[in-house]
Amino acid sequence: MGAEATDENPEEKQLGEGERVGTCCRRESGWTRGAQTMAAVSPRKPAEPSGKKLSIHVVTWNIASAAPPLDLSDLLQLNNQNLNMDMYVIGLQEMNCGIMSLLFDTAFEDPWSSFFMDVLSPLSFVKVSSVRMQGLLVLVFAKHQHLPFVQILTTKSTPTGLFGYWGNKGGVSICLKLYGYYVSVINCHLPPHMANNDQRLEHFDRILEMQNFEGHDIPNILDHDLILWFGDMNFRIEDFGLHFVRESIKNRCYSGLWEKDQWHVLIPRMGCGAGPPGRDFWEMGLCLSRQLSIAKRHDALLREFHEGPLLFPPTYKFDKNSNDYDTSEKKRKPAWTDRILWRLKRQPQASSHVPSQQAYFSLSLRSYVSYMVYSISDHKPVTGTFDLELKPLVSAPLITLLPEGLWTMEDDMLISYSLSADFLSSPWDWIGLYKVGLRHINDYLSYVWVGDNHVSSSSGLYQVYINISDIPETEDQFLLCYYSNSQHSVVGMSKPFKIQPRSFLEEDPLGEAQPQI
Repeated sequence: MGAEATDENPEEKQLGEGERVGTCCRRESGWTRGAQTMAAVSPRKPAEPSGKKLSIHVVTWNIASAAPPLDLSDLLQLNNQNLNMDMYVIGLQEMNCGIMSLLFDTAFEDPWSSFFMDVLSPLSFVKVSSVRMQGLLVLVFAKHQHLPFVQILTTKSTPTGLFGYWGNKGGVSICLKLYGYYVSVINCHLPPHMANNDQRLEHFDRILEMQNFEGHDIPNILDHDLILWFGDMNFRIEDFGLHFVRESIKNRCYSGLWEKDQWHVLIPRMGCGAGPPGRDFWEMGLCLSRQLSIAKRHDALLREFHEGPLLFPPTYKFDKNSNDYDTSEKKRKPAWTDRILWRLKRQPQASSHVPSQQAYFSLSLRSYVSYMVYSISDHKPVTGTFDLELKPLVSAPLITLLPEGLWTMEDDMLISYSLSADFLSSPWDWIGLYKVGLRHINDYLSYVWVGDNHVSSSSGLYQVYINISDIPETEDQFLLCYYSNSQHSVVGMSKPFKIQPRSFLEEDPLGEAQPQI
């Protein structure tokens, strides 16, 4: 069953670009045009752009221990013909973490990871990394052509429950380099309940402080080019009563609720003037003055994170298998607990010594929506779709791979590869043979250690043999990937190719190989 984004069609709420002004952008005419563009390194694009534009889809969902539904096509925007995704970043909270489930998930893939791989791998997406801590899971998928330019640097789990000893609350994170830029993704679950706002902020700070990378030659997280932070942050709507909140939601009057949202008052909201047609609930001056007054009472670091306009109903708390807000005896007040934030690296001060060939790294929010049709949980999922424009700092893979000659289903086949000048190989590096549509890096059909089966090396060209005798005959295409043990990532990939069946060649009476017709 397909899903519709709330509270209206996502295409009707696409967020356009605008002119950057300080930390906010000047709004274009029209209520849907809240600008979301921020430049992280250079305030201007190169005169002749030679960069890339990547589409990144971020998902956050508290699934309340539920199993995956039959269809998540709309959540993943698979039916949107206008989108061509390059990466998926998926964060789940409250996965089933009973003892038997954890044991099963340790031995095998958890059901949600398997589900996403089943859906995305036929579309050429590969799971490049994941981190699990009890009920928290974060997954990163990338299209296979980007793999040589996605370097996983480190992963981290930060428990904050039970004074930092229990992982029912906390954060899981992945630090990576994307085309040479530092990117961190963090999925979190903060403490619940209205009265625990100070505790939520303490846990937020604790997770951020724990993103240290000593011994990894990685800069401080605040010097990373991009931080994507999402999850069940559990921030609530203060002051207003249950009846007022529900009536406001029923009438789609969200602006008054924004003012009392515990997280909203802490951070600047990009495009904060967005509202219903013909009405502007937030003037820029009001936004800025409110931010300045809040800054006197809260950590200024929190205000460096940004969020899109909340143009969808609060995502918690619902009766399961329905779109009705909580009808239990507790009758919890609806709240925007599920959020997606981002932070770009602070821009350096203008200087005449800045080189002319500057890096360029710009992020824009295309859509920020929730999906009412998914009812397996008491939370509704939220997605943010971003366009990332960058001038690659790394434009060529570290390894160039080439299957030599005509490959057939024989015992051993030859692989040639070359190294870039600044790449240090290791005997523990390996080359894997995959079918196109691989699910993850360990989904190989065969592999060879580069230190073994070595044939020759000359003029920077190396050759190894790989055994493919056990591979069944198929019409599928294949890929070769070079995995670096020191970088924990794929650093080279071949173009797709076919392996011919054994019957493709047969010996003629003179002993010469001839094509089998």
